[in-house]
Amino acid sequence: MTRGFLVAFLLSFGPAVSNSFARFAYALVLPAMRTDLALDWSQAGGLNTANAAGYLIGALAVRAVVGRMGNRRLFAIGMVLTSLTVLATGFVRDVPMLSLLRVLSGIGGACVFICGGALSGNVFPGRPERASTTIAMFFAGAGIGLMLCGVAIPLLLQQVGDAAWPLVWRAMGVAGLAMSVVAIWAAWQIDEPGAGAGSARWAVLPFMRQLLAYLCFGLGYIGYMTFVIAWMRINGAGVGLVMSVWVVLGAATLLAPMVWAGPCERWRGGRPLAAIMATSAIGAMLPMVSTHPISLLSSAVLFGLSMFSAPSAVGSLIKHWLPKPAWGSAMATFTIVFAASQMVGPVATGWVADHWGSLRPGLTASALVLAFGALLALTQGEPKHRGDAAAMSPS
Repeated sequence: MTRGFLVAFLLSFGPAVSNSFARFAYALVLPAMRTDLALDWSQAGGLNTANAAGYLIGALAVRAVVGRMGNRRLFAIGMVLTSLTVLATGFVRDVPMLSLLRVLSGIGGACVFICGGALSGNVFPGRPERASTTIAMFFAGAGIGLMLCGVAIPLLLQQVGDAAWPLVWRAMGVAGLAMSVVAIWAAWQIDEPGAGAGSARWAVLPFMRQLLAYLCFGLGYIGYMTFVIAWMRINGAGVGLVMSVWVVLGAATLLAPMVWAGPCERWRGGRPLAAIMATSAIGAMLPMVSTHPISLLSSAVLFGLSMFSAPSAVGSLIKHWLPKPAWGSAMATFTIVFAASQMVGPVATGWVADHWGSLRPGLTASALVLAFGALLALTQGEPKHRGDAAAMSPS
């Protein structure tokens, strides 16, 4: 059993690279890149939208080929692609080329996130009751990357200046390649979920309210994760506070499995996702209410507890309703919806900021979208029979 949890922990280096390095670290580097490259808010948001576009492309590709290639192989490809493109980001300054690299890192990130999520539920194939815990461990692994970034990036930029932002991407690329080695090894210790009995065909309709709530999550959370550091810096936050907020965010992500593994396992329907999204909505609204350090740190705690727990809740719902062969396809479908929605968030928030001369309206709207998604998830019930959810292919 100890070995199984070690495998789950090492597999969780996947989200550390695909999400913490390739996507969320951008918030920490954004102020320096914006100054050095003279970006407006729309362009700044567009670079994260490019990552989300790649994520959507990757999710579509995974859904199409996971049955033939398998989760383990796609996870390995995704880890290497993401790490190499993060590394390459540190060697270019042209915005179109940066956008292309952000797209490619998003494609790799989708492979890691979807296939790793499916694999994490099968770490203990003979103990399905432990799947919620290992799924939560996988998604919480991004906290490792968040904490590393929270300490290293602000200090580096403070020491060498805004023009040194390429060094940040190079360092993350090297670290990502090192973490890829152990994460890929862990993936190969896990049986393919498709090896279980049952059909890979499943129905979308019973999941529709959860899908729409997850769409709201994608719309809402990405605005916070793209611009919250910029909002803090505009309001006078120093390097110490920025570091503290990001490290607390990462630490809360690591603690999240202890908070949510039980509810995700015991609560049925959309209640786990509803509770998680309500927590994230409160966390997202706090910086709009006050930029006092206590408010910002409280925001980081709440958002960290919920950020990767939303995918965990979705993964647990899929695990409860569908046979193992359908897990990869179902996770890919949810991720497609999620990726499409998070494409809109950064550029829309940036456009609103350029139009109104402030990040406040867009960030407030993000929090309200999360609150609406929580209400929507609360209405998600369960099919009367497990077979209702596995009756046909998604369309």
